[in-house]
Amino acid sequence: MKKNQQMKKRKKMLYELMCCKEYQPMRAKELAILLQIPSGKREELHKILDLLLEEGKISINKRGRYEAVRKIEKKKERVKEQETQREEIFRKGHCYTGTFISHPRGFGFVQVEEMEGARDIFIPEEGIGTAFHGDKVQVVVTKEEKDNKRCEGTIAKVLERGMGEIVGTYEKSSGFGFVVPDNQRLLRDIFIPQGKSMNAEKRDKVLVKIQDFGSRNKSPEGKIVEILGKPGEKGLDVLCVAKSHDLPMEFPEKVLNQAERIKETLNEGDFYQRLDLRDVVMVTIDGEDAKDLDDAVSLTKRGNLYELGVHIADVSNYVQYSSALDKEALKRGTSVYLVDRVIPMLPKKLSNGICSLNAGEDRLALSCLMTIDEKGKVIAHKIAETVIRVNERMSYTDVKKILLKEDETVTERYKDLVPMFFQMGELSQILRKRRKKRGSIDFDFPESKILLDDMGKPVEIYAYEHNVATELIEDFMLTANETVAEEYALLGLPFLYRTHENPDGEKIEAALSLVHQAGVKVKKAKENIAPKEIQKILKELQGMDCEPFLSRLILRSMKQAKYTVDCTGHFGLAAKYYCHFTSPIRRYPDLQIHRIIKENLRGKMSEAKIRHYDQILEEVARQSSAMERRAEEVERETVKMKKAEFMKQHVGETFEGVISGVTEWGLYVELENTVEGLVHVNTMTDDYYTYDREQYLLKGDMTKKVYAMGQKVKVRVEGADIQTKSIDFSLEREE
Repeated sequence: MKKNQQMKKRKKMLYELMCCKEYQPMRAKELAILLQIPSGKREELHKILDLLLEEGKISINKRGRYEAVRKIEKKKERVKEQETQREEIFRKGHCYTGTFISHPRGFGFVQVEEMEGARDIFIPEEGIGTAFHGDKVQVVVTKEEKDNKRCEGTIAKVLERGMGEIVGTYEKSSGFGFVVPDNQRLLRDIFIPQGKSMNAEKRDKVLVKIQDFGSRNKSPEGKIVEILGKPGEKGLDVLCVAKSHDLPMEFPEKVLNQAERIKETLNEGDFYQRLDLRDVVMVTIDGEDAKDLDDAVSLTKRGNLYELGVHIADVSNYVQYSSALDKEALKRGTSVYLVDRVIPMLPKKLSNGICSLNAGEDRLALSCLMTIDEKGKVIAHKIAETVIRVNERMSYTDVKKILLKEDETVTERYKDLVPMFFQMGELSQILRKRRKKRGSIDFDFPESKILLDDMGKPVEIYAYEHNVATELIEDFMLTANETVAEEYALLGLPFLYRTHENPDGEKIEAALSLVHQAGVKVKKAKENIAPKEIQKILKELQGMDCEPFLSRLILRSMKQAKYTVDCTGHFGLAAKYYCHFTSPIRRYPDLQIHRIIKENLRGKMSEAKIRHYDQILEEVARQSSAMERRAEEVERETVKMKKAEFMKQHVGETFEGVISGVTEWGLYVELENTVEGLVHVNTMTDDYYTYDREQYLLKGDMTKKVYAMGQKVKVRVEGADIQTKSIDFSLEREE
C-alpha cells in the first residue's frame, strides 16, 4: 500500500515537472540524470513513464523525448491564438515583403525595397516570431509612422531563410553542446545534439548547419559541418568573417581541373584575325603587391590629338560560357580583397598566369583604342581583339615619383618611358577637368591601410591617399568604360551597364539642410539635385571642420551603384553611358560583356544570340550586384575587426581626433589613422547633455558646452572589443 502511494506521489511529481513552463522535452536517460537517479535504479522511472503514457497524460515526440500532453495542447492553443492574432493583424494592416535585420538588443527592423524613401519597419521582440537575421519575410504594419517614430510591424511569415550556416564558438556539455554565434545579431545559441559535433572541442571555432530554426520556446538545432580552428590561430579571425558570409574559400575540383588543362603559352594560331599590337609601347601600372594584372595602357601624341590605348586581358578566351569555370565565376561574382588575403573569382592558374598581362610575354587582349582631342573629348574609337606584349610592369609609387620628379634614380631607370608618362599625366588632367566640368562627383575619402605581422596581427594603420598615378589609371579606365558603354547603348544590343540612380529625396534633403546650416548655399531644381551642384557643395566644404562629416552624410544619402540591363546613366560620374569593361579577371560583368563584344566583332550576333543574352543578363546583373554587396560587407567587417584589435593594444593612450558623428548616445570620433570610436554620452560626467536632432549637436545643460561635427577633440582609448568590432573612447578633461 505504502509502495503504491509512493509510486502515485512520484508519478504526480514527474507529471508536474513535465508541465512546468521551463521544462524542455527529454529522453528517459536525461530525466534520470536530472532527478539524480543512479543507473542501477531507473526501472521505477521507466514504469512511471509507461503508466503516464497509458493514461494519455504524456507522449513521446518524434525525437524520442517525453512531454506532457496538457503542455502540448496548451502550446497548440497558444500557437493557434498567435496565428489568429497574426491573421487579424494581417487582415487589417498593410503587408510588405522585405529583409529582417536583427538587433543585438532583441528587437529588429525590416528593410522594404518597395517602400521608396520610407524608413525601415520597426519590429518589437514579441513581433519577431521565428525570423532570423537576414531572412526574407512578410511583415504587416501594426502602427503607422507618427511623431517622427518609425512605423511598427509584426512578422507574419518567413518566406526564405537568409542563412543556413553559422560561424560560432562551440561550448561542450555532458552529452550535447551548443554553438554561440559570432554574429551579434543572431540572438540564440544553436543546440548541437549528441553525435553531431564532429568531435569538436570546447572553444573551437566551427561552422554549423542549421537543421531546425526552432520556435519561441525551442532553441534552433544544427550539426557542425566544419571545424575552422582554435582561438589565436593565424588568420582564423578573418576566415571566420569570410565563412559567416558564405564566401567560398576553395575552388571545386572540377573547376581546378579545367583551369589546369589551359595551356600557359600562346602560338601563332591564337593570333588569327587579331590586331597585332606587340610593337606598341605599353605598360601596366598597379600596386606593388598586385599579381592579377588585367589592364595595360599605351599613349602617343600627334599634334593636339592623343592616341590612348586601354588593353584588357581577354579572359573570355579561356573561360567559356556555361563551363565549370564560368559557373563558379558567376557564383562568386567578384574577387574579394580582405586585410590578409584575396579570395579570387578565378583560379590563380588563370588570374596570375595566362590572363595576367605580365611584362615581356605575348598576351591576348580586348583593346579600346581612342583618339582624344585637347579638350578631353573622344572623337574616334575602335574596339578590337588584339595580341599585345607589355614593355614594363610599373608600380603606382614609381610612376608618382617620375611625374612629381621625386626620385632621379627611378626616372633614370625608366628614361625611355618617361616622355610617355608625362604625356599620360597631361591627358589625365585634361580628362579629369572635363569630367569635373560636367559635374562628376569625387568623394576623396582616404582608405585605411592595415599592415599585419607574420601572425596576422595589426602593427600599423594609416590613411592611404590617392596620388597622381592612381588617378591617371582611374581616368583612363573611366574613359574606356564610357566609350564602350556608349557604343553598345547606341547599337541597341543586349548589354550590362553600371548604373547609379539619383539620390534618395528625403535623405538628400536632410543632408542639404545641415550643409545650409554650415553656411554653404544650396541650389536645387524642384525635387532633384544635379551632380554638378553636389560637386560645388563639396568644393565649398573643403577645409571646413565639418567637411568629413557632411561629405559622408551626402555620400550616405546616395543610392548604391548596381548592374542593370538598361542604360539609365551614372549619377555620381554625371555620365549618360557607363559600364564595367576593364577588369574581367576580378569582376564577372566585365567578363560577360567581353563575350558580347566579341560576338559582335566577329559578326555572330544573330537573333538567336540576342534572345539568349536577353534571357540571361537580368540574372547576371542581379547576382553580380548581390555578390558585390557581400564582398563590400566582408571587406568592411574585417577592416573594423583589425582596427579594434589594433586599438586594444593602445588602451589608456591619448589621441587627437575629429568628431565624425553626433547621436543621442554619444560622439563618434575619427583619429588621423582612420580609426573611429564612440564616446558614450554617459561617460561625459561633467554635465547633462541633450541631443539636438535638428542640428546634430550635443549641448551641456549647465556648462553650455556644445559638441558638433568636425570639432577637434582629445580622446583616451577606454577599450576595444574584437568580437563586436567596436572601440570606446572617453574625452580627455580640459585643463
